[in-house]
Amino acid sequence: MIQTPETVPQPVIRNVGVTGMLVTFGDQLSDAANIAAISFRDAVEAAKIEGVIETCTSLVSTFVMFDPTQLSRQALKHRLQELVTDMDWLAQQAASNRLWRLKVAFGNDHGPHLSEVAALTGLTPEAAINEILATRVRVIAIGFAPGQPYLGTLPPNWDFPRLPALTPQVPAGSLVVALRQLVLFTNDSPTGWRRIGQTAFRNFEPDSDSPFRLSTGDLIEFVRVTDDEMSRCLANPARDDAAELTEAS
Repeated sequence: MIQTPETVPQPVIRNVGVTGMLVTFGDQLSDAANIAAISFRDAVEAAKIEGVIETCTSLVSTFVMFDPTQLSRQALKHRLQELVTDMDWLAQQAASNRLWRLKVAFGNDHGPHLSEVAALTGLTPEAAINEILATRVRVIAIGFAPGQPYLGTLPPNWDFPRLPALTPQVPAGSLVVALRQLVLFTNDSPTGWRRIGQTAFRNFEPDSDSPFRLSTGDLIEFVRVTDDEMSRCLANPARDDAAELTEAS
């Protein structure tokens, strides 16, 4: 389900509607393709192309929105092709050097699918938790809901599918898993992913000038806490003890 190529495929530039272009670095998720997409967005932003209105990334693509009254599609495509040609995608690294350490309580009521997930990975529940704690993941995309981060990638034994049916609702801060990815829910939501833990971290703060605390490329490590400590974190209105931001080394 997930490719891990030694190289990034030749990027493909496609038209999207009348005001968009999409630059795609692979047809399946891989760390290399995701890092290339994030790095390419940074390159487009740094180029300050007149007429470009907005950029964003998905798992393996960069979307560029433009104003056709200021910039023709042909001119933008030529400029994007120049950026693609000028950059060595194999040498790219995720631009962010920010490392977040997020507190999480695993299992029990906070993670009712933990035992099932452990069986799917071929591990005991405790070993599955330890594997997540030992894996530094990256924010590979933000989407589906405002500020909702997708985190990856986990080791190959975590490449299992979603649930066959939806769970009607999981609470905000739930940590769910499938397809070698983790998702950290920003709102109460239905999901087809298996819930293994709970955080008190809030990535979406709509009243802030910067409503998303995480950015694509940010690095994440999880710190295990007890159920009681998580309850205290959840009860803290400021949630200022839910996460620690440091510089990656």
